Amino acid sequence: MNRFNLYIVFITLLFSCTQQKVDENIIARVYDNYLYEDDIALKIPDNLSKEDSLILRNSLINTWATEQLLLEKAKINIDGENEEINKLVDNYRKDLIVDKYKKAVLQQELDTLLTIADIDDYYNKNREIYKLNEDLIQLKYIHFSRELNDKKEIIKLFKSKEKDDFNELESRNLEFNSFNFNDSIWISYNKAIEKLPFLKNKKKIKSNNFIQKEDSLGVYLVAVKNILKRNDIAPKSYVMPLIRQMILHKRKLELTRKIEQTLVNDAINKKQFEQY
Repeated sequence: MNRFNLYIVFITLLFSCTQQKVDENIIARVYDNYLYEDDIALKIPDNLSKEDSLILRNSLINTWATEQLLLEKAKINIDGENEEINKLVDNYRKDLIVDKYKKAVLQQELDTLLTIADIDDYYNKNREIYKLNEDLIQLKYIHFSRELNDKKEIIKLFKSKEKDDFNELESRNLEFNSFNFNDSIWISYNKAIEKLPFLKNKKKIKSNNFIQKEDSLGVYLVAVKNILKRNDIAPKSYVMPLIRQMILHKRKLELTRKIEQTLVNDAINKKQFEQY
């Protein structure tokens, strides 16, 4: 057998093995369309049981088959050269290309650096739109076991305004069931109630108020710093993420308009765009 014949045999065997592997990988067929194992492998989580994995696999296959059958039926009943469909597809393709280009330009040229002055200026000019739709509260608290021997000492440290007392209290946090020492953060009143259910009676909760509560679960010490009611203007710190989002969105719109106008002006100057 000469080299040419050996080459033909080798290619035939290679093609045969490859085709066999491809055929083995096929898990479903609808007309001339094939679904392969690789098409759905990544959609099946590794942590599923064998039974759940099989159920999900069959569901994915049936979903694919339904889509293919609907598409084939649609091709039969709707003209494949339907002008309206072709126009929609063409417009969608154009939108995708333009959108991808805009995103690339924005990623390169958008100024995402926000200063404190930027945020303050935006908040002061638009504070009326930031009315609360829920009550907010600032507080600190600790919850500890009734079995602690120096309960009075802990209460004294908690009430104190001295930095050293605060540091000592903070150093003992492992003795507490739960705690929050940061009373500069505004939190939802409802979230506070989840931790401290006895705060439900809002009439008894006032700013600069100390509350001591003891029950079968232990001792609670709460220092309410401030309260904001629904429809009050939201504090800047609470709406900071939203302000950042709004400023960047505004910059995106302004930069997009600038890019579009620059393209038009450049095309006019180069005689690439003329209006009749």
